[in-house]
Amino acid sequence: MRTVLKLSALIDSLNSSIGRIAEYMVLFCCLISAGNAVSRYLFSYSSNALLEIQWYLFGFVVLMGASHTLQRNEHVRVDLIYGNVSERARLVIDTIGFLFFLIPAALYLAWMCWPFFALSWHQGEMSQNSGGLIRWPIKLVLVAGFLMLALQGISELIKRLAALSGRLTLDTSYEKPLQ
Repeated sequence: MRTVLKLSALIDSLNSSIGRIAEYMVLFCCLISAGNAVSRYLFSYSSNALLEIQWYLFGFVVLMGASHTLQRNEHVRVDLIYGNVSERARLVIDTIGFLFFLIPAALYLAWMCWPFFALSWHQGEMSQNSGGLIRWPIKLVLVAGFLMLALQGISELIKRLAALSGRLTLDTSYEKPLQ
């Protein structure tokens, strides 16, 4: 168990680093958006590359930030039962969810996105917009995002199993949305 907990810590560290990068990407996206708006209204100049890099950055934030959100236990839940059961029951619910839903779905989606990326890479796909960007990097983010989510799911599964066996104390508290 000690070895797999070290693996879990390694995955957590990797996703924390990626999460910090994603946080800065939000700032860069806002700055690019503001700069593009200013250049468009003050100088009557706009760039398709600037518009496209905004959605590339947003895609990175969402896809790569999902695993960091899962790690911090801040992902969205359907709270019909989860908020009203014991901590041990939450651990069991999470274990079943990670094992049978999240990890298989994330791996399947990464597998499904791979040919989409590979074709784009092979063809050197470019945006159809004048001055647009190459497309394969954002398609690679699709694959990487789902793989990182699956890895974080494995890390969370390891931690839940360790908590169920009494080898780890894990906070499973969940704050219901205010709305």
